Amino acid sequence: MGLSDRYAEILYQIATSRNRLKIIMTPVGAIFWFGFGVLMVLASLWLDRFLPMSLGLPSPVNIFSATPVLIMGATPSLWALYRFIKARGTPVPFNPPPRLVTGGIYSRVRNPMVLGWIIMLIGVGLLLNSISLIFILTPLFMLLNFVYLKTIEEKEMEKKFGEEYLKYKQNVPMFFPRLGSK
Repeated sequence: MGLSDRYAEILYQIATSRNRLKIIMTPVGAIFWFGFGVLMVLASLWLDRFLPMSLGLPSPVNIFSATPVLIMGATPSLWALYRFIKARGTPVPFNPPPRLVTGGIYSRVRNPMVLGWIIMLIGVGLLLNSISLIFILTPLFMLLNFVYLKTIEEKEMEKKFGEEYLKYKQNVPMFFPRLGSK
């Protein structure tokens, strides 16, 4: 059993338990998630000092261009959060809903919160004129999420929901919804 399999098993054990560890780990997971996004932004501010170029959007152009992008990113994230709460869970892997959430935005994309964060990071990049956030750290954020989701979270979801998740995974894209009808 590899490291990712062991971590997926730990997630599964915590998520399916009814103990205080689940209650403690839920805010820890949320803090880690938000902290990771903040770390990307802070790293971009540091990295941009060493790059020979910037986006060069003057104020208020950067604000006007960033605002709709930030709203577009916040929308799927907040809608996903609403769907999880409605299903009596959280998006934090330690405290998921008891049933697989596949309705609403989840019928179009398996990870709308990650999609929202990707879009919001681009919006923050526009706001801060950060070329590194848009072209280096946001793709890195996508890659790290892809690796985590493929190697750990999907294994845990397959174990928890079995065939139902496998069918869902086959029919619904990970990050970017298909355009047009289903």
